[in-house]
Amino acid sequence: MTELPAKLKDCRSFYTDSTELLIVEGDSASDSVASARNAKLQAVLPIQGKPLNPIRASRNKVAENPFFQSIVDSIGAGWDSDFDISKCRYERVVLLFDPDADGIHCSMLVLMFFYRWMRPLLEAGRVHLVRAPMFQITYEEMTEPICLDDEVAGAKEIQRLKSEGKTEVAKKPFRGLGSMGHGVLRQHCVNPQTRKSDVMSVADAEAAIAVFSPVGKQR
Repeated sequence: MTELPAKLKDCRSFYTDSTELLIVEGDSASDSVASARNAKLQAVLPIQGKPLNPIRASRNKVAENPFFQSIVDSIGAGWDSDFDISKCRYERVVLLFDPDADGIHCSMLVLMFFYRWMRPLLEAGRVHLVRAPMFQITYEEMTEPICLDDEVAGAKEIQRLKSEGKTEVAKKPFRGLGSMGHGVLRQHCVNPQTRKSDVMSVADAEAAIAVFSPVGKQR
């Protein structure tokens, strides 16, 4: 049996519906997400730094890359021609990155990894991308902040609140997952029932390749 990565915060259930591997940026995000997760069903794996471009890199380079191999070892189903989707330890893989330029780039590089080396996961709809909120809007006498992932929608919401007579309306950007607070993080990023997420497809990965690795669309 392959040894699991040291930084993997594993869940208690495997090979069942609703289990998922949350891939995040860095140890701080990993600690925050782990504190908000369902430990029975959700595992957390952090990356360190920007991943290698898996489209342009050779198979040997990918095999030597600690982060990509930690994904392979965590999922437990092999990779490339040895990948067997029936052996996956989790039902889903969830990309949960900061909603900034670096986070978007990292998530697309990981998506491209699945496209090239574990494509059956994409074909089966088992790779999800969470749309983490970019900021929260607060106002006097609020019951809970309004969290949004779109600047245009945020401007309209602020205008609406002011038109309704709300006072002390303020917009606060999030500096990353760790700055959100346990409640916001759980509701908007971690809980599958309340977070916003998209199922990634082969077409999504190919769109990412066209932007981030336009000369490397190969198999």
